[in-house]
Amino acid sequence: MAPTTDTDALPGVILAGGRAQRMGGGDKGRLILGGQPILARVIDRLGPQVGAMAINANGDPARFDDLGLPVLPDSVGGFAGPLAGILAGMDWAAEQGARAIVTVAADTPFLPRDLVARLVRAGQGMAQPLVLAATPDAAQGTLRHPTFGLWPVALRDDLRAALGAGTRKVMQWADAHGARAAVFPVTGVDPFFNINTPQDLARAEILLSGGG
Repeated sequence: MAPTTDTDALPGVILAGGRAQRMGGGDKGRLILGGQPILARVIDRLGPQVGAMAINANGDPARFDDLGLPVLPDSVGGFAGPLAGILAGMDWAAEQGARAIVTVAADTPFLPRDLVARLVRAGQGMAQPLVLAATPDAAQGTLRHPTFGLWPVALRDDLRAALGAGTRKVMQWADAHGARAAVFPVTGVDPFFNINTPQDLARAEILLSGGG
């Protein structure tokens, strides 16, 4: 299965299922950055790159009603991490007849505006295109970002079985299926800068204002 070159046909899933313990709990995406919720900034950047969009989150879905997007809970009990959110997105996309999904994190307000195009391009020629975003790293060569990826819907039952067997590490499962990396340049603001702490939020304000 070759990936489609029509990136608008790919559904996008925003992974918002984290517990935000370092922020004191709650939805990090609802924190205000530059006068807007972080989640609104993520939607603004991802929306033009995909067709349908959904949010993966647990708990009361009504808290996202104002966004007008489907809310997909994990189908795996307990806190199974990002892989459970990816599976929820795959199942949702399968109902629409989509062959793959793109995932992003809900706490990354500077995500690349060409994310989907680069992921799809890196997956060309793969029978089941599975690609993770990455950035250059002095120590490792590249640093992969496991919540930013292109995931083939055809592997959803494999992922379901892996989660049932206790797999929780995104990289472990992705590498078992020959994951590739799409390397994104970092010129100025790191496009995958994520907000985990109050200090990160303060730093993001500086970056947003051009002071980074």
